[in-house]
Parts: sequence; C-alpha cells; structure tokens
Amino acid sequence: MTAQPERHVFVYGTLRRGEANDINRLQPAPLCLGPARIRGVLYDLGPYPGMILGGADWVYGEVYAIAAELERQLDAIEEVAPVPSGEYARRYLDVELDGRRLGCLVYEINAQRVQGRPRIASGDWLRRH
Repeated sequence: MTAQPERHVFVYGTLRRGEANDINRLQPAPLCLGPARIRGVLYDLGPYPGMILGGADWVYGEVYAIAAELERQLDAIEEVAPVPSGEYARRYLDVELDGRRLGCLVYEINAQRVQGRPRIASGDWLRRH
C-alpha cells in the first residue's frame, strides 16, 4: 500500500484558527504548517471574505496539511462539490510559507460576487476591523 501524497490547503477566512468554520474542528484533524501568504485582493462579504487571486497585494492566512477526506469536506463548505454553487472555484497554486513556495489548494471567489464590496486593505481577515 502506497502512501497518499500530502495535500495542502491555504485558508484565509472563516476556516482560520478561532474563526466560525475553524478547520481545526474538522476530522480527520489537519496539521498546521504555519502562517502563509499569496498574491491577491481580499474582500469583505459580511460574515466571510472572498479573495481574487493575482496582483501586487498579499492575502494572509494559514497552510494546513490535510487528508483527502478533509478536502472533500472543505469542497462542501465552499460549495464547489458535489454541486458547485458558482461562488468559489478550486485552484491549486503556490503560496509563500516560511520564505519558500508550497503548492496548495486555494478557494477563489467568483469576481461577480465581490463587485461593490469593500476591500480588506490589510489582506488579513483577522485584522479586518
């Protein structure tokens, strides 16, 4: 039996430690690898944020090593599976963790959902106020 390749996810909003959907409350338990950042713009959608990838700004979050089972739960939370809602899309991109690049699953908001919404200038959902 071969081991599953390690999967990683970058979380930047309500899935962060201490937030409403804290990933650490899910099973199987993820392993926190630390704070990370990715190029993008963060928007305040009220109870949760949305990120548009790219540009010169940074969005801050955390990276976790996760099992395939947990990835399926995250897809359900972000409504990309089993039936996509169209709000978020799954991406697989490099994030910056401890000065190195690491490939991670990232959930990007549909650009139409952030039109007219306030930008979170700090790029950090935990520092939004």
